[in-house]
Amino acid sequence: MAIETARASDEKLAVSGGEPWRDYVRTGPNTLGGRFLRTFWHPVCRSSDIEPGRTKPIRILGEDFTLYRGQTGIAHVVGFRCAHRGTQLSAGWVQGDEIRCYYHGWKYDGSGQCTEQPAEVNPFCERMRIRSCPTQEYIGLIFVYFGEGDPPPLPHYPEVEQGAGLLENWYEEWPVNYFNRLENALDTVHVGFVHHQLGPFRGAKLLEAHETAFGLSGTNNERTPGTPPNFGFHMPNMNYFFAPPKEPELETGPRPCFMWRVPVDDENHLVFGSQRVQVFDDRVEPYLERRGAAERLAEQESMIDVARKVLAGKVTTDYIIETRWWDINSVQDMVTLVGQGIVADRDHEHLGQIDVGMVLLRNLYMREMRALAEDRPLKQWTRSET
Repeated sequence: MAIETARASDEKLAVSGGEPWRDYVRTGPNTLGGRFLRTFWHPVCRSSDIEPGRTKPIRILGEDFTLYRGQTGIAHVVGFRCAHRGTQLSAGWVQGDEIRCYYHGWKYDGSGQCTEQPAEVNPFCERMRIRSCPTQEYIGLIFVYFGEGDPPPLPHYPEVEQGAGLLENWYEEWPVNYFNRLENALDTVHVGFVHHQLGPFRGAKLLEAHETAFGLSGTNNERTPGTPPNFGFHMPNMNYFFAPPKEPELETGPRPCFMWRVPVDDENHLVFGSQRVQVFDDRVEPYLERRGAAERLAEQESMIDVARKVLAGKVTTDYIIETRWWDINSVQDMVTLVGQGIVADRDHEHLGQIDVGMVLLRNLYMREMRALAEDRPLKQWTRSET
């Protein structure tokens, strides 16, 4: 397949219109965008957030599911409701590697097959099966495949799987459409303004974005020859970058970081991250203490509460710098993206040279979604190109 390249504002792009492949912001089960996203694996939970024998209701891509971890330690994702009377299954009990409904005791295994109907004189378990989804646990995250048929191989990320340092995972809840966040990930210029505490804006930049085997990458005129691209985006919703240390006195270098943006529905999404913090030996314990203290402080005022204060004119963006040192970049981005609206108004944009990465991402989505609509093969994205 030919490699696409975007330069300047080559294409004025309108998301509205009659073609369903332009509607990449909607991700429910009956949408073309939702069908496309369901051809990939998605993280849905941190491994540390669900213990053996526990359940957790989850909502992903506009659908509700039951996540549970069997007493064997294996994580499963099955349907949201019991097949009997439709009660929420996560209210029940985990027994062994199966889950029993709270209402009348129907029991299901990890494949969704009903295995017990305690009150039935003549059980008909073999005819009762609820939905189940392939699940794998990797790099501290639980990944699920929500599509049809056999899933593709789960991509591997040796930079965090086997790299040196402390493996760290996090997640965030965002009250905006996931595509707002994807586009922001490809915008290198906003750093000099939104995250100006990292360094001042250094003038106009010539940007280029290129399709790759894994998604797209981009460069600007500040990139030092021989160094990696300024950003690397992996289809459909993950980018790979090096994050600066949060504790410069304890960390020995930048953190290799992978970050996913997973739709909950059309108005909300989750952010999952996995990174290797470059902290070693006797510096690990003080780092963990500092991290714990920062997380407890952040719990006192949620990111969205801070963002709404700024957008309501109650405080300025300086308030973020003064009060949030641990998750400061996320809070700053939330102000920007919530300020765009739950779904950004793309019909009234005026795009420029700096938007080439975003334009290319939209084009890749539309190309693949159109292929899906026309029952043509989709590109097989791979990490063979770095």
